[in-house]
Amino acid sequence: MGKRIGFGLIAFLLYNALVFYLGWNVYTWLHVAFSFEGTVVFGVIWTIAAYSILIERIHHKLRLFKIIGSYWMIVIQYGLLLFPLANLLVWLLPDLQIKWVGYVVAVLLFIIVAFGSYMAYSPVVRNLTIKIQKANPVQKPLRMVIGSDFHLGILSNKAHLERFVKLSNEAKPDVVFLVGDLVDDDPIWYVEYGMSDVMKQLKSTYGVYGVLGNHEYYGRKIPLFVHEMAESGVNILQDETILVADSFYVTGREDITNGDRASLETLATTVDHKLPWIVMDHTPTDIETPSKLGVDVHLSGHTHLGQMWPNQYITRKTFEHDYGYKLKAATHTIVSSGFGFWGPPIRTNSRSEMWVVDVEFCK
Repeated sequence: MGKRIGFGLIAFLLYNALVFYLGWNVYTWLHVAFSFEGTVVFGVIWTIAAYSILIERIHHKLRLFKIIGSYWMIVIQYGLLLFPLANLLVWLLPDLQIKWVGYVVAVLLFIIVAFGSYMAYSPVVRNLTIKIQKANPVQKPLRMVIGSDFHLGILSNKAHLERFVKLSNEAKPDVVFLVGDLVDDDPIWYVEYGMSDVMKQLKSTYGVYGVLGNHEYYGRKIPLFVHEMAESGVNILQDETILVADSFYVTGREDITNGDRASLETLATTVDHKLPWIVMDHTPTDIETPSKLGVDVHLSGHTHLGQMWPNQYITRKTFEHDYGYKLKAATHTIVSSGFGFWGPPIRTNSRSEMWVVDVEFCK
């Protein structure tokens, strides 16, 4: 307990030191460039922005602070990259005027937000064809639409969900898989903004299936979430293996956040390996076990491919397979960077995406 308090205190002090450093840079520029003198006013506004992430948790109706907090995370990430470079530049070249260096940093931040917003809100479709060494159970290639990490809420909103439904229906899928983190923690905004009416419009031959992600657990309203998804036509599989149309098996795993989730070995007991076996597991922590157990297709999300540069170097070190398609033994593994975004409504290292995968069968 004492260690936790100690780490918490250190983190608190470091965060406040970071907030002060960033604020000092911004205030200095405002003072030099615009003769701004409102130290107290700036300090109050800056502090509120820095703690807006906590303020919005007081009550869900404080949605404005959710938005402020999301953009504040951009300031934190790219401020830490740009401000030290600006300080170094001014120190090495004293003749450079602070206001012009500040203008350059401001323009770069604007470009980052503009570019990142475009990448977040203009999704693309990734197409892939894979072959499974099994007899054809559906007498034609099986077309799957795969989406993950929507984080539906205030910023990843109803209009963004409409983009997914439009793209998915245009693909005319046989089955749709929604691989976790469908809502941004609390499903209240999914309900309040009437997103169910949009999700109901998803069309497929064999249905729409989903699993829980870590953010559904963070929201602590899983029964409400599962109910709302059922009302929306989405079958959330919680450590379940089902046989779809007597043609292929689908296993939906609880997220690794749930320490009591069933093992994949347990969920495999009902599988007849003469038929294709598809597994959804939100976090791609382990792709070794699925390949050993004979999973044909393994679907994940979670990583966002880092979402903001240079975070992709962290996901590459954390996961054996952090993005895209990989053949592991006879298991086709796909990790999506997600259709939505978490926190900042920007993507500077990846783009919002939906996968369309055609599964061909051959003996």
